[in-house]
Amino acid sequence: MKYLNELYDCDYTIEIHGIKINSKEVEPGDLFVCVMGIKCDRHDFIEDAIKNGAVAIVASRKVNSSVPVIYVKDTNAELPLLMARFCDYPEKELSLIGVTGTNGKTTVAELIQDLMGEDCAYIGTNGISCKEFNEPIRNTTPDVDRMYPYLKRFKDAGCKYVSMETSSEAFLRHRLDPFTFKVTILTNITEDHLNVHKTIKNYVKCKCELFKKTIKGGTSILNYDDKHYKEVRACCPEKVITYGRKRGADLRIKKVELAPNNTNIWFTYNKKDYHILSPLLGTFNVDNLMASLLAVTTFGYSMEEAIGRIQNIKPVLGRMESLSFGEPYQIILDYAHTPDALDNILNFLNQIKKNRIITITGSAGGREKEKRKDMGRIVLEKSDHVIFTMDDPREEDVNDIIDDLIGSCPLTNYERIEDRVKAIHKALDMARKDDIILLAGKGRDNYMAIGKEYLPYSDYDEVVKYFKKKK
Repeated sequence: MKYLNELYDCDYTIEIHGIKINSKEVEPGDLFVCVMGIKCDRHDFIEDAIKNGAVAIVASRKVNSSVPVIYVKDTNAELPLLMARFCDYPEKELSLIGVTGTNGKTTVAELIQDLMGEDCAYIGTNGISCKEFNEPIRNTTPDVDRMYPYLKRFKDAGCKYVSMETSSEAFLRHRLDPFTFKVTILTNITEDHLNVHKTIKNYVKCKCELFKKTIKGGTSILNYDDKHYKEVRACCPEKVITYGRKRGADLRIKKVELAPNNTNIWFTYNKKDYHILSPLLGTFNVDNLMASLLAVTTFGYSMEEAIGRIQNIKPVLGRMESLSFGEPYQIILDYAHTPDALDNILNFLNQIKKNRIITITGSAGGREKEKRKDMGRIVLEKSDHVIFTMDDPREEDVNDIIDDLIGSCPLTNYERIEDRVKAIHKALDMARKDDIILLAGKGRDNYMAIGKEYLPYSDYDEVVKYFKKKK
């Protein structure tokens, strides 16, 4: 809590309990900031904000208000400055670690938190977490009105580091403009989110913004094998460390042996050879672990010390998550929703399978349709049976999305079940000994976007309900 005259040079000794930019979220004692959105002008919602308890307004044009108004030149530019003052500049006392890439952001960001221990917090798709709390959040990378309070809570909880997923859209929307990073990490770049960025060039450009924000004396950790490596490397102002399989990578992965329950990895770093047994599954998680280990070494730990912390790794929820309810088959829950991610996970499952792979998948509505035919072809070619269903259809017809997924692929090893709950139940009903059921696309999401609504929904919860009912 602060007084308004602590935040601005004014005579108003009004207690400010919080700062909001959405009038629907305003609570008694809040300061309402009239930012300009993509589709709306928050100046138009001042009356609603006051009705909900706003005690003061920050505006950039003349408005009628029954509570005090602070006028600024640009509310959008003012918001991060105001949030920093209100939260006492928590970012200055935290080392920020930014992770970007099409796939692997969540896994790498959470692995770093596990490897760094209780001093490290996390922000990303799976929420915000530290030693004192674990909560869901709305966006992978929050807007500044939410980010600053999160950082303050981390600082107050005694954290020193924050491992953060940084999405391309966050840079496009300038959500991270106020922040700089001690460590910046690239997992990979494949085509995705082109509904937002329009071209792969624009998408890569937004990814590169993270690396430009590396602080003096900081480090960028890059995937040497990624086809966009050179473009990203050119944007790195400080030290760069690379990982990959190609000659020339600073950390070079020499050999990988995959197993159903773990992975053996041999790699070379600083002219030393290492062998580790990782609890993470799949070739893609080898890369994720290597990036995470390198991140730990940037904070003064030796590679041996970083490897010693692998025992602290916890399963990443919704990422290659194996569910067990005593059944004689395997259930894998994964967020894979791009051609590259589906290809990677199905390649791994085909290497370890003993019987059939049954895949349940869909594609989000209102997103780039171009990738759907590749997604459908991959799951049909690399699964024994596919159930196409809904996955956040939004305002699109589910059957139209499924048509796009099937495309012109001649394979017929599929069925259509619009209702995702029924699709999951059908897969579980038909499963036999040693089958693998892959629930792809939603991970641990706790909603289903239908029309303009976000309805409560969870793949994990539906599987739990199935087995409870069965018992």
